[in-house]
Amino acid sequence: MKHEKIRKNGEFQVVYRRGRSFANHLLVLYVFKNRRNQIQGVPYNRIGISVSKKVGKSVVRSRVKRLISESYRLNKDVFDTGYDFVIIARVSSHDKSYAEIEKSLIHVFKKAGLKNDEKNTVTIN
Repeated sequence: MKHEKIRKNGEFQVVYRRGRSFANHLLVLYVFKNRRNQIQGVPYNRIGISVSKKVGKSVVRSRVKRLISESYRLNKDVFDTGYDFVIIARVSSHDKSYAEIEKSLIHVFKKAGLKNDEKNTVTIN
């Protein structure tokens, strides 16, 4: 959704300056706790994705952005809420598959301590 995206340079700069960073071989995650992110009292996350020109030409950069945003979208219910995230793709992510990007994203969120495993459990009656 539109309100869940970080788009302005100033918003990115706040997360870079005031947030904490966590990294692995494919991604860097900046996390900033933002209590203002609420709709009707329910907190939500905002995400910004940054891919440098060093990663590749525009087609490659767009593909990496799509892979990151899709893996975040499918897993966002297991992440803690009330945060601003900026995800930066490293150069080594240019030729990776969706499964590798998703595994890397989940790993970096676990490293940051923002992944709730109890939300991921399925109960069958």
